[in-house]
Amino acid sequence: MGEGASSLFPNYGRYALSFVKGEGSRLWDENGKEYLDLMCGLAVTNLGHAPKQVTERLKEQVDTLWHTSNLFHIPNQEKLAKLLTDNSCGDAVFFCNSGAEANEAAIKLARRYFQKIVGKPDQYEIITFHQSFHGRTLATLTATGQDKVKEGFAPLPEGFVYAPYNDAEALEKMIGPKTCAIMIEMVQGEGGVIPAEPAFIQKVAELCEQRGLLLIVDEIQTGVGRTGKMFAYENFGIEPDIFTLAKGLGSGMPIGAMLGKEKLRQAFSAGSHGSTFGGNYLSTAAGIATMETMLEEKLPQRAEELGGYIVSSLKNKLAGNPLVKEIRGLGMLIGIECTQPVADLITVIQEQAVLVVSAGPNVIRLAPSLVISKEDIDRGLDVICAVLSKQAAAAV
Repeated sequence: MGEGASSLFPNYGRYALSFVKGEGSRLWDENGKEYLDLMCGLAVTNLGHAPKQVTERLKEQVDTLWHTSNLFHIPNQEKLAKLLTDNSCGDAVFFCNSGAEANEAAIKLARRYFQKIVGKPDQYEIITFHQSFHGRTLATLTATGQDKVKEGFAPLPEGFVYAPYNDAEALEKMIGPKTCAIMIEMVQGEGGVIPAEPAFIQKVAELCEQRGLLLIVDEIQTGVGRTGKMFAYENFGIEPDIFTLAKGLGSGMPIGAMLGKEKLRQAFSAGSHGSTFGGNYLSTAAGIATMETMLEEKLPQRAEELGGYIVSSLKNKLAGNPLVKEIRGLGMLIGIECTQPVADLITVIQEQAVLVVSAGPNVIRLAPSLVISKEDIDRGLDVICAVLSKQAAAAV
C-alpha cells in the first residue's frame, strides 16, 4: 500500500468533507468552515449534535461502568425498555447495536414464533416490498426490495418475497401457505422518501389479522419522533406485532431495539438470541436521555409542525420549477423528487454550506434535527431552492 493511502476498505462513496465538531444543527470541518446540517447523519442526531442532556448522561456513565455481560441484569436496559413500552404498543424489548441487527432479530423472532409457539415450521416466508431497505446483513439485504444491495452476495437465504408498495390487491395475492409475516416501512426512506397510503396500511393490518400473520414495522429511520409521532405507525392508527428502532434512539451512540407484543415473549427464550454489546451501559444511557428529552420537550409534535412548514415552504418556493417532480414526506423526513439525478446538485448545495443527502438517484432527502430553529430551516431551504432554480434556468 502506497504512502498516504487509506487503510480502510473503499466500501463508502464518501464526500470530500471531514468534520471535527458538532453542536445543535451545525457541523464544522477541519478548516473551521461551518455547515448547516439537514441530514443528521441519516436521521440519527434527532436532538442535534452533542445534545446536553445526552452528553451529561454519557459522562456520568463513562465514569461509572461501561460493560458487563448480558448474563447479568443491566438496570439501564430495564429503564430504557420501560420508557419504550410505556410509550408504544410493544410489551418486550431486545437491544442490539444497529438497525440491521434489530431487523435481523425481528426476522428471527417471526420465524421462531411460528416454529416453536404456533407449531407451523413450514410457515417462514416474509413478504417485504419493492424499493424497501432493511439492512446489510445477509438476511436483511435479502429482505430489502432493491437488487443493487444484493449484487455479489449470492447465494442469498430463502424465505422472502416482494410485493409492490401501496398496492393492497397485489399484496393479498402474494400471501400463501408459507407466509408468516409482512414487513414494511411506513415511509420508504432509502427507497425515495415514499410515505405509505393510509388505506393501504389499514389493509395490510387487516390482512395480517385475518390470515394470522405477524405485522413487522421497520422504524429504523422513522422512529423516535421523526415523523410527527414518537413512532411512525401511530400516524396510521395501527399496532404492529413487532417494530424495530435504531438511528434516532441513541443520538449517535450505536444502539438498536426490537419490540414485540406479549404473545411473542416465549419465542425468544434463554439462549435463542443474543448480542455481546447489545444494550450496553453507554448506549442505553444515551437512549434513556434521548427518550426522556423527546417526551419532556414534546419533540414529535414539533416535528409534525416543522415538517408541515418545510413542505409548504418548498412547494411555494419551487412552484413551477420544471426540475421538481414532487415534494413529499411525513414529519421531518422529506423528499424532493427531481426529473434528473441529484448527486451533482447535492454537491453544489454542500458548497453553499448546507448538508443534504439523496434517497435514490433522483430524490434530495431532508432529515433535519427536531430541535432546529425556524431561521435555520429558512436559510437551508433558501440555499436548496436557489440551487434548484439556477439548475432549472440553466437547462432551458
